[in-house]
This record gives sequence, C-alpha cells and structure tokens, in this order.
Amino acid sequence: MNLNLKWRWAALKNGFQDATAYRLEFLFEVLGSALVPAAIQWVLWYAMFKVGGATEVAGMTYADLLQYTWISLMFTQIRGGDHDFELQEMIRSGGLSTYLLRPCGVVEFVWLRGVAPKLFIAGVGLVVGMIIGTAYGLSPVHLAVGMIFAVLGNIIHYQLSASLASVAFWWEEGYSLLMVKNMLVSLLSGELLPLTLFPKNWQWVWENTPFYLFVFAPVQIAQGKWSASQITSHLGIACFWLVIGWSLIRMSWGLGIRRYQSLGG
Repeated sequence: MNLNLKWRWAALKNGFQDATAYRLEFLFEVLGSALVPAAIQWVLWYAMFKVGGATEVAGMTYADLLQYTWISLMFTQIRGGDHDFELQEMIRSGGLSTYLLRPCGVVEFVWLRGVAPKLFIAGVGLVVGMIIGTAYGLSPVHLAVGMIFAVLGNIIHYQLSASLASVAFWWEEGYSLLMVKNMLVSLLSGELLPLTLFPKNWQWVWENTPFYLFVFAPVQIAQGKWSASQITSHLGIACFWLVIGWSLIRMSWGLGIRRYQSLGG
C-alpha cells in the first residue's frame, strides 16, 4: 500500500514538474521571440531620433514608431509557427502515412493541433492590450477587431505555408523555400518595420500580398487609423485570400498525395 502511494506521488510530482517546465519553456519562447525584435526596433528608433536628430520619418514621429512597435507585440506572435516545416518533414521522412489513416485531412489536423497556443496568446494579448491601451486612448473595439484580423492572418499564413510545404512531394529539400517565405513574411507583414516606411514606388509590393494582414493591418486598426469602410474593404481582401489559400491547398496536396501514394506502392 505504501509503495503504491509512493509510486502515485512520484508520478504526480514528475507530471507537475514536466507541466511546469513546459509552461516556462512556452513563456520564454513567447517573450524571447516578441521582446528581442521590439528591443532591436527601439534601438533603431532611438539612434534615428535621439542620436541622429531626426524629427520625423515618413510622417511618423519617435512616439508614433514606439507606439507601433509596442502595439505590434500583440499580433506578431499569433501568426507563424513551425507547422509548415512539420508538414514538409512528414512528407520527406514518410511519416505522412500514419496521418493519412486519420478520419480528417492531414493539413487540417496539423493546424487544429497547433492553433491552441496561438489562440491563447491572442486572448492574453487582447486582455493585456485592453488594460494598457485604455491609458493611451486606444479603443477596446478597435483592439478586438485588430485581433480578429490577426487570427485571420494566422489562417491565411498557414494555408500558404502548407501549400509551399507540399513542394516536398517533388523536392526533398523544400525547407529552403519555406525559409525564404519566412523572411519575406517578416519583412512584408510589418513585423520588422511599419510598411509606411517603404518607398512609395515600392509600396505596391506589400499592398498586393496578404502578408500585411498579419501585423500591419491589425496595428492600423488598433490605432484607429482605418475607417469603418477601410476595415470592411480589407476584411473582404482577407476573405479573398482565405479562398485562394484553400484552393491552393486542395490543388497542391491533391496532386502531391497522388504522387506520394504512387511512390509508396
């Protein structure tokens, strides 16, 4: 009896330690990936305005750029993840076969399995943003709408990433393409810099991609810089890209699965 109690206590203790370690790892990962880029941006703005003596850049002051940086922290952690690399590795290693036996599509299954932490971050970010934002005159409604855009951005980003991951059906080292995609997303989403800093001759680059919906659009909405008609217009654009992403997944994975099955036969 005593041995049984000791065994249960040891199992409970080990489980608690594992759960604590996981939570700490998750917290440090989020804080590190959010605060490090923000600190780099702050150093850049400080060098430009306080050291370089600039008073305005692309119509934005030092305070404007700092506000953009801190508000963007609410949204940068919602999109992304390593699901596309996971899908690519499943295809490359042959582990996809196990998931094909499940009663749901592998692309949808991987997204559903990994979306919970993103939704948790979205909820925490929204609550913290509303608490802090009221002191700076930010509207809770605008913050909530901005968060909706960020969640839509997460779905669009995953759709495009999953479509690119299907390249592994034809090219074993397709992860390099995913790396290039991640670098483009970081730049064109507004995560690294406000997209208004782009030269006017080059603004068409980000305006014609869905990446700005991930961070830049939510920040603009949260700051109250977009009118209701502009928000509705960009929501329509987001829905358009959702349809495009869904179509790309159906096409790329439909072709890829047939090739994968034929090679395994």
